Amino acid sequence: MVSLPLFAQTTTITGRVVSPSSQPLSQVTIRLAASHIGTTTNDQGEFTLSNVPAGTHTLVMSRIGHVRNRQTVTVVANETTRLADVVLSETTETLQEVTVEGKNSYKSDVPSPSLRVKTPLIELPQNVQVVNRQLIADQQIFDMLEGVSRNVSGVTRQEHWDNYSRLNMRGSRVSPFRNGMNVTSTWGPLTEDMSMVERIEFVKGPAGFMMANGEPSGFYNVVTKKPTGVTKGEVNMTTGSFDTYRATVDLDGKLSQDGSLLYRLNVMGQAKGSFRDFEYNNRYTIAPVLKYKLSEQTTITAEYTYQYSQMSPMGSAYVFAATGQAVFPRNISLTSANLDPTNIHDHSSFLILEHQLSQNWKLTGQLAYFNSTQIGSSLWADSAKANGDIYRTVGIWDAANEGKFAQFFVNGDVTTGPVVHRILAGLDLGNKKYVADWSQSFPLYDSSFVFNANNPNYYLPTQLLPHFDRSQSLRNRAGANVLSQSYSGIYVQDELRFLQDKIRLTLAGRITSTRDSQYGSGTDETRFTPRVGVSVSLDKQTSVYALYDQAFLPQAGLDRLGNAFKPITGNNTEIGLKKDWANGRWNSTISAYRITKNNVLTTDPTNPNYSIQLGQTQTSGVEFDLRGELLPGLNLIANYAYTDSKIRKDTKSENVGLPVPGYSRHVTNAWLSYRVRRGAVQGLGVSLGYQWQLDRYGWFSDAVDKNPTLPDAFQADVAISWQNNRFSIALNVNNIFDAYIYSGAYYSWSQAYYWQAQAPRNFRLSMGFKF
Repeated sequence: MVSLPLFAQTTTITGRVVSPSSQPLSQVTIRLAASHIGTTTNDQGEFTLSNVPAGTHTLVMSRIGHVRNRQTVTVVANETTRLADVVLSETTETLQEVTVEGKNSYKSDVPSPSLRVKTPLIELPQNVQVVNRQLIADQQIFDMLEGVSRNVSGVTRQEHWDNYSRLNMRGSRVSPFRNGMNVTSTWGPLTEDMSMVERIEFVKGPAGFMMANGEPSGFYNVVTKKPTGVTKGEVNMTTGSFDTYRATVDLDGKLSQDGSLLYRLNVMGQAKGSFRDFEYNNRYTIAPVLKYKLSEQTTITAEYTYQYSQMSPMGSAYVFAATGQAVFPRNISLTSANLDPTNIHDHSSFLILEHQLSQNWKLTGQLAYFNSTQIGSSLWADSAKANGDIYRTVGIWDAANEGKFAQFFVNGDVTTGPVVHRILAGLDLGNKKYVADWSQSFPLYDSSFVFNANNPNYYLPTQLLPHFDRSQSLRNRAGANVLSQSYSGIYVQDELRFLQDKIRLTLAGRITSTRDSQYGSGTDETRFTPRVGVSVSLDKQTSVYALYDQAFLPQAGLDRLGNAFKPITGNNTEIGLKKDWANGRWNSTISAYRITKNNVLTTDPTNPNYSIQLGQTQTSGVEFDLRGELLPGLNLIANYAYTDSKIRKDTKSENVGLPVPGYSRHVTNAWLSYRVRRGAVQGLGVSLGYQWQLDRYGWFSDAVDKNPTLPDAFQADVAISWQNNRFSIALNVNNIFDAYIYSGAYYSWSQAYYWQAQAPRNFRLSMGFKF
């Protein structure tokens, strides 16, 4: 039994970390050696470690590009120990160590500031997996449509519409967040290019602690690059299969001598073809960021991103056949060479104000505005014949997507007797609007011309070229094709920390009010959703947790009969075990969960432009993740997920017990990377990886009617590289066994099978220089 006097034998350590020129250093990791206690410095370089046991401890302070600092400090019970300013020096040797040795390069210990919480990942009562910039670079990933999902248990990429990524996890679509804001839209925003991304945080389970409403299955948070205060730059050039040419520039530094004004600029240009005939996606991205220190307590960050894409018409990746799936070569495309391209202009901006109210309290306010326009078309098939004929149609797809978001929240610690309260409270506001013109379509066939996949002719006769009427504004052409949603949410969370932070109880709740208008009809709803979580440290490197959270998520749209969709409701229960190994060099997480969801949407099998609503689904599963440095220079990402997702209630009794479309029962991935740390070939690296999905189910709802499962999908990849502190070169070869991997289903609307293939064996060769 622990007595109250022991509760009181705790103290606080505060301090500030600066550069040799006395400029504050943010994002310095502060850890109490051999302990689960840790934090990071704020923009003023300040940190606070609360509830530190009385006695003598070693503080470890580290930041990429700086010499690691270790300090011994003796603290007295019930007193605050203030350290003198700690100086971290930038050093070439340290930069070389980080680059060449790759120490802990795939493991992250703390969440980004945009996840709102100050608690280390091992202490959160939720499964959070981080894909960091080093891993993205090693795998040569260009955007969210590519292999990001392989690095997290149970995450799979759904069939995609070229520029809009849809990831699935725990039986349903994962909500996309950017810098802590839920930017989910029916279509959009444009998938993020990795040139502007610092890390991607996959959060399993509800988004409650983000103050946001989101899918109970989870969300991914794209964290964009911010100024670091360290002057540096990097240039990369890549070429590869399918006429791929890409260049990126990353500049980071100071605009004022005193370091009060910082900047970050990322620029990307890309021309990329495809393994499919006459398919392409040419893009460029410009992403400037400014950060200004108004005072010792206040900073403001302004961020703008412009992404442009010119691509072949949407839907060109789909192929149709009357006799089955994957019966044609992978290079077959649904597009034609003389169809006009689709052009997308995507703008997004953030304004973030951070103010340190006191040593223990911080106020954050952030605004975001998203605006994208699309001028283009989409392809589908009316039907397909056994001789290879595909009766294609093209429809106009012009659209405008707008989102306005605001969040204001406070974080702080309050101590009441032996209990420390870690408080998060805030307001979440948003307004989303999507306008589209789908009103015009043309057949790409007549009595003299039909596309045949066995003998493809990709040039349309002149009389079949579509002529879309764009003489009126998009809003006039769209008519009732308008989807909008406005919402407001109030969220309060108290993380109660007991027994010197060994036990952490989270109590929280959110009140959400929404107003939806879809295709001319509207609904208003207000709901309260609670959240309860507990996390217990069994020792300094091991914790167990349990979580219960309810979901409320409005859904835009109408079914083909004009009925508005009801909001998703349900609950999530989860337990898990987290452990750091080898003094924190690598960690593992295992979790088990059950999610019950009401009113889930899936694609209408009778018409691809609509969705239908299922009654209730239940998804349960087990997930395992391992990441970090096993041995010096040897890093591993490995994961496995078992998922079982079934329809439990439905208006059609014959559907009860059937699998929910769009998931894989077994998913396992690995990426093993070794880099030589010393000797004649120092800097040489070799990587091997695989992606393996078993018992796969198609995305569309009638995948349960004919051939409900898809073939197992296995892909192996290899990479070889060399790098030092300035120069790098890397060759990645993907799908080395040239497996024909595809996803699809029988589609009753076209009375044919459809599928979408993944790339055959391909390579990417990149060169980079840091300065």
